[in-house]
Amino acid sequence: MDIYSTIDPWLKVLQNTELATAIREEDVFFPWIESVHVLALVVVVGSIAILDLRLLGKKLMDRSVVDLISNLLPITWIAFMIAAVSGGLLFSSKAIIYIHNNYFLLKIVFLMLAACNMLYFHFYTQRNVYTWGRAYAIPPKSAVIAGILSLCLWAFIVGFGRWIGFTT
Repeated sequence: MDIYSTIDPWLKVLQNTELATAIREEDVFFPWIESVHVLALVVVVGSIAILDLRLLGKKLMDRSVVDLISNLLPITWIAFMIAAVSGGLLFSSKAIIYIHNNYFLLKIVFLMLAACNMLYFHFYTQRNVYTWGRAYAIPPKSAVIAGILSLCLWAFIVGFGRWIGFTT
């Protein structure tokens, strides 16, 4: 017995809800929801990239890392929630197709890796940010690695997300 034989019946129920059916069958819902998803993702990736480039010492060196985090984090989380809700709605419309799509699965794996990278940064690397995060200060190697990983992971997430649209 594989995982799909367990999960597919539940996804079929999800996919057959009135909301998911409307998103799938009405001409306007899917494109509007997808547009919201893409725009929210642009804000998520853009705000994360700003911080990552600061961690790499490439941009905004005149700003402290603490200031950037406190300014960007609320925007990032709001946009992420919008992207998650809109992504969930899109998923519900073709749940069976998406769960069997390798690009969708890779996007989810890379999202989880990005979450692990973020959690490690926020709970370990950032805990002594006041010693290295001042304006013009060069972050420690662990912060630079977190920034590089973050940029790479989000590039893969965006790339796999685009491939989903061409393979479903």
